[in-house]
Amino acid sequence: MKRAATLAAVRILVAFDKFKDSLSAPAACAIAAREIARLHPDWEIDLAPLTDGGDGFAELLTRQAHGEPIVVPTTGPRHEPLDAMIGLVAWSHVPEAARALLNLPALAAEDRIAVVGMAAASGLALLKPAERDPWRTSTTGTGELLRAAIAHGARAVVLGVGGSATNDLGLGALSALGFEFRDEAGNLLHPPIPAEWPRLAHIAGRLSGALPPLRIACDVTNPLLGPRGATAVFGPQKGLPPAEVARLEAAVARVAALLCAHCDRPLALAETPGAGAAGGIAFGLLAAGWAQLVPGFALVNAWCDLAARIARADLVLTGEGRFDAASLGGKGPGALLATARAAGKRSIVLAGSVGELPAGALPAGAEIDAITPDGLPLAQALRAAPELLAAAVRRLFLPA
Repeated sequence: MKRAATLAAVRILVAFDKFKDSLSAPAACAIAAREIARLHPDWEIDLAPLTDGGDGFAELLTRQAHGEPIVVPTTGPRHEPLDAMIGLVAWSHVPEAARALLNLPALAAEDRIAVVGMAAASGLALLKPAERDPWRTSTTGTGELLRAAIAHGARAVVLGVGGSATNDLGLGALSALGFEFRDEAGNLLHPPIPAEWPRLAHIAGRLSGALPPLRIACDVTNPLLGPRGATAVFGPQKGLPPAEVARLEAAVARVAALLCAHCDRPLALAETPGAGAAGGIAFGLLAAGWAQLVPGFALVNAWCDLAARIARADLVLTGEGRFDAASLGGKGPGALLATARAAGKRSIVLAGSVGELPAGALPAGAEIDAITPDGLPLAQALRAAPELLAAAVRRLFLPA
């Protein structure tokens, strides 16, 4: 890779996504900015951590809109107590392009909307590898965060659903919001995790109280069921053994039918693109009649005004844990590269690893490099990611 220092660049946009199981997006951006500032103290560095609805979603959008972060007690994916953040943002601080995507009823400038990240309470990153098991993880904490947002007077709620540890159709969240899931004897299933679903016989209750509009930010287009569904595609990533996919898929199908019948909704709702997002929480909230889906990265792009920030930059530096053909599907670093290409900007990707890319798939003007030395075991690479990223940035920007 050609050294970026050969450019006369003085404005650089640093916009990393997360390095899964290793570095958050803000941490990766901070490491790169630190190393660039040491080598080029006269350069202007603009930091724009990326998220498409997963880790860091609420923090990023709240900070960008000068909102108020609020820490509330909630429940983690394995039912452990923890604290998580929600954000309250004045409607007047939300950019016009983001408002258009949210398509909310008329709000006053002083009205506040809540920003909630599912990953903060029900995220995979909250669990050690040995604890990851979608039979036993729950979205209860996400429902508690939504409930807290309502209690704080939010006139609308934006929920980012990336990075989940769950496959419970959002039943945990619904249980925190007024639904009840019971067995034949009337005993409450709490939390209603998939491991308890063989006992599930009756659903009662509804979403309680007057609810503000809910928008779910996600880029997943998978339906709930089938070979492209939540369980088949994402279950193994969350700790589900391949031999158990069919059994959990059958359980999901049965419970989805029960939920639709209770909410008087057609089972065809399961075929909605995005219904399979985050283990089906999108389906559950759609079935309950309290949600609309919006594209996650497009919302972040508009909210953070990334196109204008790219236009002002001389160079765009981005990256993530693994960059491959899927990265070019219209979100995260791949979308950033396309925007930089359209603006005629040079862009550089530093990834933990680089997968196979179709010939000509990388936008013109984009360069890519893996920060992990060949042959380094994954476990070691994950632990060493901060040092590997820092070293790669130093090599790239070392003055000629």
